[in-house]
Amino acid sequence: MPITEQSDSPQDDPRDRRIAKLEAENERLRRIRDALIVRVESGAAHKPEPYAAFEHSVVLAEQVRERTEALNQAMDELKASNKALNRAREEAETSRQRLSDAIESIADGFVLFDRQHRLIQSNSRFRSYWHSVGLAAPEPGISVTDLKTRAVASGLVVEEHSHPDSEGVVFLLSNERWVQMTERPTREGGLVALYSDITDVKNSEMARRIKALEESERWIRVVTDHVPALIAYVGADMTIQFCNKVYEGWYGRKGESPLGKRLNEIHSPEFYQRLLPQILDVMEGHNVTFEFEETGELGDTRYMLRSYVPNVDEQGDIIGFFVLIRDITDRRKTALALEQAYDNLERRVKERTAALTGLNNQLRQEITERAAVEARLRDAKLEAERANLSKTKFLAAVSHDLLQPLNAARLFTSALLEQSFGPKAEGLVRSVSTSLDDVENLLGTLVDISKLDAGVIKPDVTAFDLRDLLNNIAREFRQMAMAEGLQLDFVASSAIVESDSQLLARILRNFLTNAIRYTGKGRILLGCRRQGDHVLLQVWDTGPGIPEDKLTEIFQEFKRIRPAGSQPDKGLGLGLAIVDKISRMLGHEVTVSSVEGRGSAFSVRVPVGRLKPRLKTEDPNSARSFDSGLGGATIWVIDNDHAICQGMKTLLEGWDCHVVTAVSLADLERQLDPAKGAVDLILADYHLDNDENGVDVVAAINGRRSCPAPVVMITANYTNELKQQVRELGHLLMNKPVKPLKLRSALSHLLRS
Repeated sequence: MPITEQSDSPQDDPRDRRIAKLEAENERLRRIRDALIVRVESGAAHKPEPYAAFEHSVVLAEQVRERTEALNQAMDELKASNKALNRAREEAETSRQRLSDAIESIADGFVLFDRQHRLIQSNSRFRSYWHSVGLAAPEPGISVTDLKTRAVASGLVVEEHSHPDSEGVVFLLSNERWVQMTERPTREGGLVALYSDITDVKNSEMARRIKALEESERWIRVVTDHVPALIAYVGADMTIQFCNKVYEGWYGRKGESPLGKRLNEIHSPEFYQRLLPQILDVMEGHNVTFEFEETGELGDTRYMLRSYVPNVDEQGDIIGFFVLIRDITDRRKTALALEQAYDNLERRVKERTAALTGLNNQLRQEITERAAVEARLRDAKLEAERANLSKTKFLAAVSHDLLQPLNAARLFTSALLEQSFGPKAEGLVRSVSTSLDDVENLLGTLVDISKLDAGVIKPDVTAFDLRDLLNNIAREFRQMAMAEGLQLDFVASSAIVESDSQLLARILRNFLTNAIRYTGKGRILLGCRRQGDHVLLQVWDTGPGIPEDKLTEIFQEFKRIRPAGSQPDKGLGLGLAIVDKISRMLGHEVTVSSVEGRGSAFSVRVPVGRLKPRLKTEDPNSARSFDSGLGGATIWVIDNDHAICQGMKTLLEGWDCHVVTAVSLADLERQLDPAKGAVDLILADYHLDNDENGVDVVAAINGRRSCPAPVVMITANYTNELKQQVRELGHLLMNKPVKPLKLRSALSHLLRS
């Protein structure tokens, strides 16, 4: 393969110049030597003295010898330089040959340009592109611009494609081969161009695209073939380019497909003329919908609803339109049948109208009378609903006022029970206390059921430890069980559950109240057991049991199952109804199992919870301890009811407490300095006079003190907002009426902590 290149001439090589200079110097010395020899040999006519001549000849001989040695040394250097030059020429030739072989071994077309972007060298692959179209390959020295112009002008390059995001330019050659050109600059400012044949890649990509189009067309055909409508696409030349099987089946005359045929070929001339105005309209860019009656190949007449939709290309030109034809023959027949039926019906209606006129007058009279009766019934129903709602709201709203005097009476009787009287007086006090218990239970039950019905009570679900809840309930009901001659056994638990502690306690209290009420003798058990991610809280008794057919009836309001021979009780039959409403509100499952003559077991299933981490803070200034009880504790009582203040003072003083009562913050300030007065605990009612509340009063007191006092907030308000507020403030919340035993337990706990 010929390699075209440019290189320097031999005269421009420094070694050649050095050799030429040494040869010239050698020639000059040779001429000097010859001239000296001739001079010596030709000097006989003027011979000097023999000694002088001899001395001169010796000097000349020494000079000749030195010059000869210098000449020989120069000749040796010249020979070495010639050898080095020959080796360098051989290495350069080898390098050029290797470069040419490397360039030729490249599968792509290779072109090298100098810094003026003129062609220096190319390989046979690049030259073959030109030879394939019968053109001579470009000669060295042609510029890049001229090369591109020649390739386009000669027809070698048919198409040129470039994209900013792609590398290089892609050419389609006249031999239908695709070539991608990439250019890279050289270090000396020249240019290297590679021409890679990407025909196989292009063909593969084209095959993939064709396959994707074919697959897309196949899916389109699968979809359209299953559509119960005639679907087709008509090009701008009125040729059918696509149609589904339904279209082909209707217009395929004599078994021939309509594909590739013009519309005037598949329709009769008369029918085509009817379609032509709509075709012209769609080719102007309008959507067209119309109905035509059409006769098929077999002579059957069908009503067709046609829709033509234009197809617009990127330049906005109409290149065809889509055809959608729906067979509405059945719909038209149905419409005609309905029209005929309507005509017949209208005639029959007219015939019957006269006969029904008299009957309608009678019916109107009856309808008027019934409407009057229904109106009275609706008014009565609304009146009953309003009365029931008024009753419910009234009971829920006045619970605070109803519980205030009851709470005061409870405190006074509890204080009296702490005193020493004669047996007769103590019996009277206990009778009063028992009566108050009955009133409290009845009133509390009515208030609870009314609040549940009115939606006043909302669950406040949190995670808490069962230990305190069960201990307090067991302590409260153990004395009640002993008073009835029963034994209450209790199995403690420290499980963490997720529920509303007060509502859950109400469920357990109702269980225990029923167990004590209906168990004549024996024992009652309060405990719990773990069941997976739930805890089953249970109350067992050894009472008479409940008949199996009554197990669901006992949860209805005002339903009581009293065994034969048992004493009548003062209950209302609402305890388990309240349990049912609360359990539904909390989403806890309540179950009951019973064996007549052996006892019953009531259970509530509560989910297991997880306590949030809480930092325990202790007051370093607390110096007093009440491990032995409440003796010596100073307690401030703030309540707007003087009777409750007096009753609470009497009860607490009976527990050896020092008590200060006040009906407001101003009343307390008149008696002492809240910022410096000695106090171990504050008992405050939430509802006070003059728009004051216990939370604000306690906050004002503790805000002045260096060491805040613990607080017990007492209220008849059961809202979750108040519960959450009191909990966030770190206070203890108790609901009215306050049970003295529960109050004493809470005070002992707070004073010891």
